[in-house]
Amino acid sequence: MKIRKPAVAGKFYPEEKNELKKLINSIYLKEKNNIDLSLSKHKIIGGIVPHAGYMFSAYEAVHFFDIIKKSSLQYDTIIIINPNHSSYGYNTELDSNDCWETPLGNVSLDTEFMSQLPFSTSTETHRYEHSGEVMLPLLQYFLDYDFKIVPITMSYQNYENAKLLAEEIYKACFKIEKNFLIIASSDFSHYVEPEYGKCLDNFVLDNILNLDACAINNVVRKKHLSVCGYGPIMALIEFSKLISDNPHTKILRRGNSGEIIPSQEVVDYVSMLFYEH
Repeated sequence: MKIRKPAVAGKFYPEEKNELKKLINSIYLKEKNNIDLSLSKHKIIGGIVPHAGYMFSAYEAVHFFDIIKKSSLQYDTIIIINPNHSSYGYNTELDSNDCWETPLGNVSLDTEFMSQLPFSTSTETHRYEHSGEVMLPLLQYFLDYDFKIVPITMSYQNYENAKLLAEEIYKACFKIEKNFLIIASSDFSHYVEPEYGKCLDNFVLDNILNLDACAINNVVRKKHLSVCGYGPIMALIEFSKLISDNPHTKILRRGNSGEIIPSQEVVDYVSMLFYEH
């Protein structure tokens, strides 16, 4: 069995099991009363979740994960679409391991589902990439049932690739009868003043709320925005419009790294839910 070892345990989150649980729990308890659990009654399609170190971005992330925990639906397979921050890999790639390891245990890849996707597989593309990995301990912490994952890394983010990815995932979902959830892994503006970053983020957020992926592609390129996972976000938008006649999205929480360590150069984090109304 081929196992992907964690690349950022001890960096983005604690590498010791109890310390990891303790950190997630402490952040969750601080956010618990602000989480809109009424959203859990809807049919959830997926969400946008930040991928920075937990001490910075888990305050946003726990909103999404607690809502899916409270959903009456159990997810067989969770598709994690993330950007590629390294020079490894080409275009859109799946992982070639059998499972991923975290301090909370191993999670198997859904090879049956992956076999329906026309994308290449690569161990190297995923080996050191953090933006997919950081989703897994949070999923393991919040979900009290077994699930599988499909990690997908996008190296070249544009509207055409995002639309193609959404269409292929949609077709595969109909061939395999399982309950699926999609996570689009993305941070928002990087290393800008807090208020300026918020203004920049609004250019993208307004288009997400309008489910306009093409407009996101255009505004990111035109204004040189540093939303690092806009490709996965566009793919989630396009998938939501294929899978549902009435998709909605809602901002769960917005924040930035300056709320933890005061700075005038912050990274912004936003969690959002996609659901059928």
